[in-house]
Amino acid sequence: MRKLPGLVSLALVSIALAGCGGAGKGQSTRVDKEPLPADTMMVQAAELGQYGGRFVMGQTTSPRTFNAPMANEQSSNDINNLLYAALTDIDYRTLADIPIMAKSWEFSSDGKTCTFHLRRGMKFSDGHPVTSADVRFSFDVVMSDSLHPSAQEGLSALVDGKKTKYTYSAPDSFTFVITAPKTDALLLAHVGSVRILPRHVLEAPFLAGKFASEYSTATPVAQVVTSGPWRLKKYVPDQQVVLEPNPYWFGVDAKGTRLPYLDEIVFVVTKDQDAALLKFHAGQVDGLDNVKPDDYADFTAKEKAEDFVLHDLGASYNTNFFWFNLNRLKLARDGRKTGDPAVEPWKYTLFNDVRFRRAVSMAINRDDLIKGPFRGFAVKNWTILTVSNKRWADSTVTGADYAPDQAKALLAELGLRDRNGDGILEDSKGHKLSFDMLTNSDNKLRVALATLIKDDLAKVGIEIIPAPTDFNTIVTKTRNEYSYDLCLLGLGSAVPADPGMTANVVRSSGITHYWHMKQEKPETEAERKMDEAFAANTATMDESVRKQTWHEVSQTLNDNVFF
Repeated sequence: MRKLPGLVSLALVSIALAGCGGAGKGQSTRVDKEPLPADTMMVQAAELGQYGGRFVMGQTTSPRTFNAPMANEQSSNDINNLLYAALTDIDYRTLADIPIMAKSWEFSSDGKTCTFHLRRGMKFSDGHPVTSADVRFSFDVVMSDSLHPSAQEGLSALVDGKKTKYTYSAPDSFTFVITAPKTDALLLAHVGSVRILPRHVLEAPFLAGKFASEYSTATPVAQVVTSGPWRLKKYVPDQQVVLEPNPYWFGVDAKGTRLPYLDEIVFVVTKDQDAALLKFHAGQVDGLDNVKPDDYADFTAKEKAEDFVLHDLGASYNTNFFWFNLNRLKLARDGRKTGDPAVEPWKYTLFNDVRFRRAVSMAINRDDLIKGPFRGFAVKNWTILTVSNKRWADSTVTGADYAPDQAKALLAELGLRDRNGDGILEDSKGHKLSFDMLTNSDNKLRVALATLIKDDLAKVGIEIIPAPTDFNTIVTKTRNEYSYDLCLLGLGSAVPADPGMTANVVRSSGITHYWHMKQEKPETEAERKMDEAFAANTATMDESVRKQTWHEVSQTLNDNVFF
């Protein structure tokens, strides 16, 4: 399925035991008792398998929710993307769109409308039939203004400067029709981002305005009804999540055997990457994500003795960056009204000045970051889509790279001086340039990056105080409370890794437009330009036009140093 928990690190390496399921050896007793549906989905594989085994994955953060549309962080998405299926998906080998819950589709002559034909006989994990009413309900959830899930951004377009949502219908039980207001080069991928939910379970709380709290981690696992190849078997907070096969899944192998083969997938939660690594070497974990560059040499030395496979995959599709908080309050608090800057006014004035942001970027020695925490296994990157993306990488995009003298000149131009001789700049009213930098404490690489960034900025008179914090708290602070100064995180690649899948980040209305989320209309001219260029990018099938408009988006983002 899309975004299957991969074994790709932030830099170059993935690891997996040569023999999966060390913790679950033995003959499986599983018997497929349910009849196959009329329309199965045959999955091509290198070889046929048999039932049995388990795969144990290391994870440093517990999921926040089992509610797929409301999940916005990797710890939740890694699991939800196995629990729920969509109409379409991507074949990772060819990057082609493939049918999943829809067995086929066709486009109208103008390319705006797509009609999907659902597989017959599909069932949810509780045995309840899946019909187009469930698909329509799932889109109702994603299109909800009160919920505003991240998938909504891909299912709307700017028309005459206004955000216009796609329309959809279910003319019969096995047909679903969606229409874009204008040509969408990624219509199938955007449809594929919507996970299909059980209407018979979730429609009542949705109509009652309680959907966001449904399928929380407190929900008994037996009550979480899923549409994908897996369902919940066990959840122990901050310890583990165990998945078991959906007995009604419609996927089969070449011999007609129902998939998946594994009896269990287990996500083991550890306090940090080091603890996960110890479990891997002890044979308690079969695979790791986000492998630290510090550990590469050790893995190379132990590969044969411990019987695992080390894969060098080249530069990752993932990125690391930080941003300043330019969000405005959605609700009044602390004597400030709705629409006021979330940070103190003097900080907002500073953060909102592109000269300050450019000075900060020019103070950072990226070559030292690469040599240090990355141990040389990293590259400079000025776009969301990295150099490994051969189709969309753009080497002509430029950014505010290391130039400390220019950084100091820009800060002086802003009237910032060290007025008391303590080495830290102050503004004209005496406010000391001292800011907290959030980053996730379980990611040792980012903690190390924050430390070196602190040292670089100290050289130009800016005090940064790294604030390693658990990831779920960071999500709350950055997306709900807006209670922070700056934050160092990263982005994993969307699927497909295409400019059109970056709407959540690029568009001013996006829920992960980190520096100023969910704007009703673009607050700056730069963001208006980005919105328009992004709209033009997805409104054509002409790849040369798409590359040019993506360049405009990326260069505008860098010129304004939003990241």
